[in-house]
Amino acid sequence: MTVEDQITFDDFLKVDIRIGTIVEVLPFPEARKPAYRLKIDFGPDIGIKKSSAQITAHYSAEDLLNRQVAAVVNFPPRQIGPMMSEVLTVGMPDENGEVVLLEVSKSVPNGGRLF
Repeated sequence: MTVEDQITFDDFLKVDIRIGTIVEVLPFPEARKPAYRLKIDFGPDIGIKKSSAQITAHYSAEDLLNRQVAAVVNFPPRQIGPMMSEVLTVGMPDENGEVVLLEVSKSVPNGGRLF
């Protein structure tokens, strides 16, 4: 990392990453890469949001239902094929570049913000 790559704490606070529970998982055959259509419940203040997630390598639909995941909730919606993705579900690449979801180690209330 160079000095130019550094950000301020205020820059970090602009990215709103919240925890939510996946309440619906559907196949997304129209996506360019294998993906699911997710509905994620972020609690009463944010509500249920849609996300397209390329996470089929490690997760079945059954594995994902009722799982808590982290997502960026303050990006503008993005058109992904025929659906509008409202949040970015976040993960890290494994050794093959496939997404492994970021999760909490204990259940927390939906809508909790990363700090």
